[in-house]
Amino acid sequence: MFPLSKLLSHLIRVGTLTVIDAKGEAHVFAGSAPGPIVNMGLSDARLYRSLFFSPELAAGEAYMDGTLTFPNSSLREFLSLLSLNRNLPGGPPSTFHRAAGAFSRMFKHLQQANPIGKAQQNIAHHYDIGNELYRLFLDDGLFYSCAYFENDDDTLEQAQTAKCRLIAAKLGLRPGQKILDIGCGWGGLALYLAKMEEVHVLGVTLSKEQHALASERAEAAGVAGRVRFELRDYRELHQTFDRIVSVGMFEHVGVPRYDEFFAKVNRLMPDDGVMVLHSIGHMSPPSTASPWLRKYIFPGAYSPSLSEVFPAVERNRLWVTDCEFLRLHYAMTLRHWHRRFEANRARIAQMYDERFCRMWEFYLISAEMMFRSGAQEVFHMQLSRKRDASPIRRDYIFDALQLLKAREAKPT
Repeated sequence: MFPLSKLLSHLIRVGTLTVIDAKGEAHVFAGSAPGPIVNMGLSDARLYRSLFFSPELAAGEAYMDGTLTFPNSSLREFLSLLSLNRNLPGGPPSTFHRAAGAFSRMFKHLQQANPIGKAQQNIAHHYDIGNELYRLFLDDGLFYSCAYFENDDDTLEQAQTAKCRLIAAKLGLRPGQKILDIGCGWGGLALYLAKMEEVHVLGVTLSKEQHALASERAEAAGVAGRVRFELRDYRELHQTFDRIVSVGMFEHVGVPRYDEFFAKVNRLMPDDGVMVLHSIGHMSPPSTASPWLRKYIFPGAYSPSLSEVFPAVERNRLWVTDCEFLRLHYAMTLRHWHRRFEANRARIAQMYDERFCRMWEFYLISAEMMFRSGAQEVFHMQLSRKRDASPIRRDYIFDALQLLKAREAKPT
């Protein structure tokens, strides 16, 4: 089973992984410390090499194809074992994988290419595959981003409302303000902001499916006069907005275009304007996106290190007036999504096929592991052109949260 056996001998230091090879022979890789016990089956001998040379890509593709299985175990258990061992001090990667990573980073700018036009193609790959799929595993408001769990036992709906509330509190809404939502999704946040305050909201998205449904929801909610959605790239906007918010869109910008992004944000705000940026990031040094995730789920996407974000903010003369980190909230969100996906798996398989279901299982579970035990996190960055555009004491956020909760409780 060489060279995969060499990699696994180096990798597994906690727990036990038993690999049943293509001939039915068992190979046991046991760490020196107790941990998860997982069985993995490989029905194609070509995986011995492909899993060594490109572990993430090959594992995801093999699981999709059914040549990588987990007899009496599960994908979740395997990825938990993998994540646990990968993050031990002094462990992988090997010399070969460090060299491969360095080679990949040489081309990260090409991997993150998102010019106007290409950005829409990348978004369509993931978001224009049918709204019905997302209805089957998201909350009632169709929020496809990290929720905020005030309590561990909150429902997904409660946690997504709490996320909207937290963002609204940081925006400091006032009647009559013009709000821009960059990457508005299916319109849930825009509708929430309009419900909480007499503001006018413009949401822009590159997804045709999201745009159509968001517009329908605004009409159904009776706020189409104050909330509208456009199928448009934010770079094509020229008016100014009192408040700007962007949730789960910055991951699709790409490091080479951070200066372009923040320069545009600067131009779209008056001096007393405020922006809240909600994005995935990671606490490790700059790297590259997972090759499997980039190929099958989010082409052109990348979750940055903060060391890649702050310099662009500084170069474009924006003040970071507040920063908050949501560390485990996305892991909790993804766990909810996966449970709902599994509850509707038979229906999703009818809509697409078995390979599609296995692809999404791998995506949802591996993403959860990245937030639960890997380097991923979510950050809220509040930005302005002036240092005092928002109150200089954070108490205002908590005061606003209480006010918003009271407004939510009022009958509509």
